[in-house]
Amino acid sequence: MNKVLLITGGSRGIGAATARLAAQRGWAVAVNYASQAAAADEVVGAIRAAGGTAMAVQGDVGDEAQVLAMFRQVDAELGPLAGLVNNAGVVDMQARVDEMSVGRLERMLRVNVIGSIVCAREAVKRMSTKHGGKGGAIVNLSSAAARLGSPGQYVDYAASKGAIDSFTIGLAKEVADEGIRVNAVRPGLIETEIHASGGLPDRAKQLASTVPMKRTGSAAEVAHAIVWLLSDEASYSTMTTIDVTGGR
Repeated sequence: MNKVLLITGGSRGIGAATARLAAQRGWAVAVNYASQAAAADEVVGAIRAAGGTAMAVQGDVGDEAQVLAMFRQVDAELGPLAGLVNNAGVVDMQARVDEMSVGRLERMLRVNVIGSIVCAREAVKRMSTKHGGKGGAIVNLSSAAARLGSPGQYVDYAASKGAIDSFTIGLAKEVADEGIRVNAVRPGLIETEIHASGGLPDRAKQLASTVPMKRTGSAAEVAHAIVWLLSDEASYSTMTTIDVTGGR
């Protein structure tokens, strides 16, 4: 029987690439989406067409009730959870800190930080040997922004990813002897749709020359790091973060 993996924000970009690769590696994948049902169904359809097991599951990770409903649906339709990828996240329009509203900040932290922590909480309740589970793996999506700060663009997003780095360290230590490994991946300039929501759809291409490798990365390149951390090949790796940044 395939091990069950939930990927938040799995309908496009890095999440979708991770869903496809994980399914190829034998995971049964729950593809979460907030509003892009058609995109999630397309990912699920591609996985099933290739002989894999997948389902789409709606849920805004910034809303606790929707998170709880999402986990219950995965339990009912796919079975016991063995992996979680905390990929769902938002950016906002480029702005300086002295231009940011509290509403913007609350949305950023609610989705990127609280959403990831609440999803991890629900995964731990299911996977921890302390709760009668069989163990598992969690991979959190950080960002190179956590190290770079994103001045003049989105310091709030960078700060939210800095929180994810700290959360990864703390949770990894907390559940290390309960059969759960917790790691993170920090993507750099990756060609995905997220840049458009910040008002600069060509941002990755424009900044490619600043990367030591002189190119942007692909969602698939990030997915390989995520799926490795989920796998038994990474059985002694916890509390670690892999930078997939081309040296940036």
